[in-house]
Formats: sequence, C-alpha cells, structure tokens
Amino acid sequence: MKMVIQNSAVLMKAKTDAYHILVAARFYSTTKKPSFTELDKKWIKIWKKNPPRFARSNANKDNDGFYVLSMFPYPSGMLHMGHVRVYAISDIMARYRRMNGLKVVHAMGWDAFGLPAENAAIERKIDPSIWTIDNIGKMKEQMNQMLADFDWEREIVSCSPEYYKWTQKLFTMLYKAGYAYRKEASVNWDPVDKTVLANEQVDAEGRSWRSGAIVEKKMLKQWFLSITKFAPDLLEDLKLLEDWPSKVKTMQKNWIGKSNGAEITFLNENKNYTNINVFTTRPDTLFGVQYIALSLDHPVVLKSSLTDPELVTFLSGAKDM
Repeated sequence: MKMVIQNSAVLMKAKTDAYHILVAARFYSTTKKPSFTELDKKWIKIWKKNPPRFARSNANKDNDGFYVLSMFPYPSGMLHMGHVRVYAISDIMARYRRMNGLKVVHAMGWDAFGLPAENAAIERKIDPSIWTIDNIGKMKEQMNQMLADFDWEREIVSCSPEYYKWTQKLFTMLYKAGYAYRKEASVNWDPVDKTVLANEQVDAEGRSWRSGAIVEKKMLKQWFLSITKFAPDLLEDLKLLEDWPSKVKTMQKNWIGKSNGAEITFLNENKNYTNINVFTTRPDTLFGVQYIALSLDHPVVLKSSLTDPELVTFLSGAKDM
C-alpha cells in the first residue's frame, strides 16, 4: 500500500512537469518569432476591405450619436509627430465610443485655403492647386499607415468649390441680414506671407508664427461680423454646457466680451483735433483721471505727428517694441 502511494506521487509529479514543459514550449517557442510587419500587412488588407467604422451593427438605433472632431491639418507637405499625437487620441475616442454602441462620426478634412499655400506654390513655381492636392494625397497616405479610422466618406477640402460654396452662402446671408460689414482697422501684417495674422499667431518677440518675419501694424479695410449683437444669447447658452470645464467656459465668456459701461467724450481744447471718445466700465472713477493714453494709430496721434518731429521718432521706434 505504501509502495502504491509513492508511485502515484511520482506519476503525478511527472505529469505536472510534463505539463509545465508543454506550456513553456507553447509560450517560449523559438521556432518562429512573430513578425509585426507581416501582422500589419495582414490586418491592413482586412481593415481596408471592411473598415471598423462600417461595423455598426452593434450600434443601438436609439443611442445618441457621437461626433469626434480633431484639428483639420494644413496640407503643407508631410505629417509630423504632433499630428500623430492628436489623431491617435481622437482615434482612440472614436473606437471606444463605437465599441460602446454609439453611432460615431470621426470627421476628417483639409484646412487647405489661404495665402501660405499660394506663397509656397509661387516659391516652387507650381500651380497652388497642384501643390495643395499633391500634399493632401501624401498626408492621407500617411494617415492610412497610422490606421486611423476616419470617416473618409465625409472628407472635406476647404479649397474645393463643393465646400466653400456653403461658406459663401453663409456670408451672403449674414451680409443681407446686416451682420457683416467692412471698415478700416489696425491689423497684424506679415510682410513675407503678405497676410493678416491673429494676435495668437504673433509670438512674444513680435514675429509671425509661420514665416518668422517681424510683424507690422497696418490700417487695412477688413470684413467684420457683428458677434456682439449675439452676445446676450451666446452668454446665456453657456449655461447649457454643463459638462464643459469651467476654465473653458470662462475663456468663451471673455472671448464673447460683453461689457456693461458708458462711452465718455473728452473735449479737446485744441479745435484742430477731434474730441476723444473712451469706453469705461467704471464711470464712477472719472474724477480721478489724470491723463488719457492714445494708441499709436489714433487720429489725434497721427495728426500731431505731422508737426512734432519727436513724436515721429517715437512712433518709428515703437514698431520694434
């Protein structure tokens, strides 16, 4: 009896050892290492025929839709790692929401209009349309190599008449309704790209974010939209954005820029100059006013510079401030 028990124990140990060897062989086989390149090729073919975005049978018809929108790239040549980062994040969001049964639209398009494209084409002595479309083709191929699952069926190109006809229609509607107007205004002018820049496109050293040129101030006729007429509604509807971070809503509130105050007219004792109008949110502090600061391009300043050499020198030097 004792002998049988011993033999059984030995047998069980042998079986256990054999199982461990089998498992080790299965997981640590050195006969063939997996080729990730070959795996990529295999699944790229499968996903090309049946993109994950088409597998929407899991989406519940009663579920809400989910719209994922990342930045549309500017077709300047090739994607860089910043693009990879942004589109990897949006791709993860789109796939995750789709796997949770939502009807997802993962949008993609090309921010392809503007003078930089035209200037780049002129520099290379080719047609801007050829330059832009060729770049879109190269960058789209890179996105396919990333395996980002965009809704290419909805792809838009902002320089295409099929797209910008709607921009023109919207502008025409705004103009007819009295919300679009034209006036002369001071702008940030890029002397290299020969285009107007937003304040955000000028760095701390006063240079253009794209060309690196020192930005100039110019008075040019510009089109404006009367966003201020919609300020009350825009501010009120910020309350509906319950899930938005408070700092983002604060930024939006400041951008809308509604201020309650009064416009004050300071009479100019010199009849050769116009009176000066200022807006203030604190008219109760007017009794403490000691001086008025005027912008470099104010009509009073420009007129004064015609007879004041020192002011001319100051204005000239202020361009480099």
